[in-house]
Amino acid sequence: MKTSLRDAREQAAPIVQLAEVAEGADAANSSSALPAGADADLAPLERARAFAEPLLTGRVLDTGEDAAGHAEGVAAILQGIGAAPSMRAAAYLVYAGDYLQKPEEVVAKAFGESYAGLVSHTRRLVQIQRAAREAQVGPGQRAEQTERVRKMLLAFSRDLRVVLLRLASRLQTLRWFAATKRACPRALAEESMQVFAPLANRLGIWQIKWEIEDLSFRFLEPEAYRQVAQLLDEKRVEREQGVEAFRIELGDELAVAGLKAEVQGRPKHLYSIWKKMRGKGLDFARVFDVRAMRVIVADVPSCYAVLGRVHERYQVVPGEFDDYIAKPKPNGYQSLHTVVLDAEGRAVEVQIRTRAMHEHAEHGVAAHWAYKEAGAKGYAGVSAGGDFDAQIAEARKAVLRQLLAWERDFVEQGAPAGEGVFDDRIYVFTPQAAVVELPAGATPIDFAYVLHTDLGHRCRGAKVDGAMVPLNTPLKSGQTVEVTALKEGGPSLDWLNGELGFLQSPRSKAKVRAWFNALAMRDTIARGREAVEKLLQREGRTAMKLDDLASQLGFRNADALFEVVGKDEFSLRNIESLLRPAEPPRSVEEEIVARHVRAPGHAPQGGVLVVGVESLLTSLARCCRPAPPDGIGGYVTRGKGVAIHRADCSNFRQMAARSPERVIAVAWGEPRGDRAAVYPVDVVVEAGDRQGLLRDITEVFAKEKMNVTGVKTQTIKDARGGTAWMTFTVELGDASRLAHVLGLVSRVPGVRAARRK
Repeated sequence: MKTSLRDAREQAAPIVQLAEVAEGADAANSSSALPAGADADLAPLERARAFAEPLLTGRVLDTGEDAAGHAEGVAAILQGIGAAPSMRAAAYLVYAGDYLQKPEEVVAKAFGESYAGLVSHTRRLVQIQRAAREAQVGPGQRAEQTERVRKMLLAFSRDLRVVLLRLASRLQTLRWFAATKRACPRALAEESMQVFAPLANRLGIWQIKWEIEDLSFRFLEPEAYRQVAQLLDEKRVEREQGVEAFRIELGDELAVAGLKAEVQGRPKHLYSIWKKMRGKGLDFARVFDVRAMRVIVADVPSCYAVLGRVHERYQVVPGEFDDYIAKPKPNGYQSLHTVVLDAEGRAVEVQIRTRAMHEHAEHGVAAHWAYKEAGAKGYAGVSAGGDFDAQIAEARKAVLRQLLAWERDFVEQGAPAGEGVFDDRIYVFTPQAAVVELPAGATPIDFAYVLHTDLGHRCRGAKVDGAMVPLNTPLKSGQTVEVTALKEGGPSLDWLNGELGFLQSPRSKAKVRAWFNALAMRDTIARGREAVEKLLQREGRTAMKLDDLASQLGFRNADALFEVVGKDEFSLRNIESLLRPAEPPRSVEEEIVARHVRAPGHAPQGGVLVVGVESLLTSLARCCRPAPPDGIGGYVTRGKGVAIHRADCSNFRQMAARSPERVIAVAWGEPRGDRAAVYPVDVVVEAGDRQGLLRDITEVFAKEKMNVTGVKTQTIKDARGGTAWMTFTVELGDASRLAHVLGLVSRVPGVRAARRK
């Protein structure tokens, strides 16, 4: 159960009285404002312990650990690696925060804003870490998920003290499982091995790294762990003592020889020995760096002088000498490596290098962690030379190498370390707690496109940490994003408008553009299909397979043919030529024209009369829409009878010039029955664009009892504010009335011209 602010004050009195004094005061100075009777010199560590003790007593963490004991263990680990008292104090406040209703507010008032921020970030990171560990991802995605978690831990934790606290906390948890001989959950051990140990390695905190690896190895591979331990045939303490004794001996030998050198000793831990045996297929007797020395000197000549003295004093193991100074590794690593035997006949590896070589190996491009982790193929898919690792190397030079020293000089009001190092990437969660990597400033739509292209197309809403947000909301590391999508649909053109900020990822923008390009292509293919199918219908070849037609024309499939036809890049005449390779026999209509059965003066009986032929199929041309009493002419088409054009129609004149034998004389006939015939006529109106224009013009046609059957409008913006072009299709029985009606339309306000099309 959470503890209220009042309860926390009662339980932690008199320490929590600090919060009451801090009411209304500047939080940055609140830690120095003590109530009467309080010890003004009380150290932050002691105050934090006293504050947390009543809150943590009797509490149990989700791992089963005693909360107070865990906090004590974390503080002890931090002390062991040289962290400042303020850092150790934070360990108590972080776990006490789990049992407060408003932990950031309480800690800020009692200890200052810097501690409050540290508590807030660490608690959030714990939640993210737990969610990522429980994420439902497939086996093939586990490696990718693990690497994203590693990156996210650093990217989300701008204050690198948070990372240090998490490393110490994880080590304490592993120690607790080992000490109590309880079974450690495999997911927790795997996360420790795959996330926390490499993180400690990247930060150069070797003491935490090797212990996390050994304990994780113990829980994940108990049989292999026991085998390696038995092969060593000694405890770690004994090995460390042996290494220290050899270090002192070697240092004395070099001093006697007049060689100034710094000698560092380190025992090989169990997991490292097992990994080397497995990776290189070595027998334990061939693992010569179980104990290792590093000798750091001033210059290159001193390296070889030390090497000579070592070989003179100790028995050398044949075939185990490497000169990486004369021939550096591809990544620039330089050092002399040799293996000798100590007084008891145990192999000891000795590495000799200058200070510059040591700094380069530890913190430069050829950092030990980089080439050991990355290898030839890259570390979990991220090569050591990648952008992320380049940023890590720069951060190490500027920040991480001095992390513990910076902690000793820590001032509560200071800015968090590592600011700006990971500003180009963010890491967010799916509802299933899978980590998704995005560019900085990415939006929920970018997130949806990373998950699946189709989900991005159908995205219509999003929740961030359970709250609905606009789709152009920039996301932040650590947030959980849930996308709302339609069952069907596509992206909006607005998403490509950079000023609206819907998309930040170039990959997402490319996917949206591809969707609209595909949509335009579908429309083009549909238009081409319609044209080809109409042609086949006119030619009476509807049974012909479209793919066969495309193949005969040289296209790979029917869609390829439809595409070029839809783009007007391929003339339908080519298809006609294929379907009619030879001159077809004369049609019935042409036979009629050739024979001229009747005289031109034959009286019409109704509708349009084709002179000399009765009941012949006729149609009014749509290009000029003739109507009585227009002068007209007929043109015999193939399969559609006679097309009736106005005599002044430009299309009719061109066809008549090209095929004069197809022209036939026609005349308007008398209407039959009581109902007068009506004809469609197109009228074009040019006007200045304004509201109500269309309504005013249609009212004129209505008053003149002209039925409007169709309207097409288009507005073009110009220097005059906008020009509206309107095409009206009206029905009339006599075209001579049209001039009067057009005159009335021309007097409508804003109309500049009105004419028959």
